[in-house]
Amino acid sequence: MQNYQHHWKDGTPVHLPLGKIVCIGRNYAEHARELNNPVPDEPLLFIKPSTAAVYATRPLDFPRDCGSVHFETELAVLIGRPLTNASATEAESAILGYGLALDLTLRDVQGRLKEKGQPWERAKAFDGSCPLSPFVPVDHVRKDHLTFTLDIDGQRQQTGDTREMLNPIVPLIAHMSSQFSLLPGDVVLTGTPKGVGPLVAGQVLSLELEDVLFVETKVL
Repeated sequence: MQNYQHHWKDGTPVHLPLGKIVCIGRNYAEHARELNNPVPDEPLLFIKPSTAAVYATRPLDFPRDCGSVHFETELAVLIGRPLTNASATEAESAILGYGLALDLTLRDVQGRLKEKGQPWERAKAFDGSCPLSPFVPVDHVRKDHLTFTLDIDGQRQQTGDTREMLNPIVPLIAHMSSQFSLLPGDVVLTGTPKGVGPLVAGQVLSLELEDVLFVETKVL
């Protein structure tokens, strides 16, 4: 398994350890609806371990014997300061950079776990389940809102806009820090918009954040 290290867009390493990856489910209402899930009345949080992180710039590999594997494109936030019960101001000041991520999900496994009322970790936290792009420093992107896209084989598949999030980035990070401390090197995934679907061998995925970050990868 590859040894992942956070990097900036220009290729220089981010001198922080890889920590946990804290995620939110159903943060876009249309995505919840496309999977026939109720829209939660409070943030639906889960964690991927550090072993989930791999480079999104390298070919995607994942379990082939567990049923359908879905892509979920998300805006990723790199945390640069410790946060515990943080205020909005503290949460915002802790944002070191932005990137893109694929929250890979064993959808059939997740469905079976949900039917039994069991946790999702087996479907969400497997090795390699979080391909991460390089990061862009926070002062290189606009502050009011961000947009990101995923194209598969040249066709637009997902479009995300932070204005459509049920839980906006800064309040979300503050809330997460009230549940479990965030540390420098941790990554926050902020939810996926509608358009998720299964990965198929040979597909080419192109991810773009505004006009500041572009990543292309292929499914093995």
